[in-house]
Amino acid sequence: MDVRRSMVVALAAGLFFTGVGSAVAGSWRRMPDLHSTGVQFRGQYQMYPKFTQHGGFGFRGNLADTEPTDGHNVYVLAKVEGYGWRRFNGAQRKTVKLNKVVYDGAALYVSRAEFRACRDRGSLRPDNCSKTLHYSR
Repeated sequence: MDVRRSMVVALAAGLFFTGVGSAVAGSWRRMPDLHSTGVQFRGQYQMYPKFTQHGGFGFRGNLADTEPTDGHNVYVLAKVEGYGWRRFNGAQRKTVKLNKVVYDGAALYVSRAEFRACRDRGSLRPDNCSKTLHYSR
């Protein structure tokens, strides 16, 4: 009977520590503040484990138009390996909350992601963007 009880305790401990490891692997991490003329993003990111949110790159935070009188919109760009940039718009003269996930539908999880914040200056002038952050597992 003691052998059986020991095995049950060992199995329960293994399952517990596997769960703890998964929780740590899937926790939110602070990203450096991104800013360029007219735009700022403060937030966090997460590289989701496989089978959770498509194993994607998640980000959440506040996207702010820091020059409300210039008449330009702000946005963030995010991409994962093998795909182009995805654009998520903010709003002129406001701060908006974003909570998004970018993923590769053909993979269990993504290994690399890039992220930056930009100000849309219209079609005649190039947009200005923050530095690009690079993340990997």
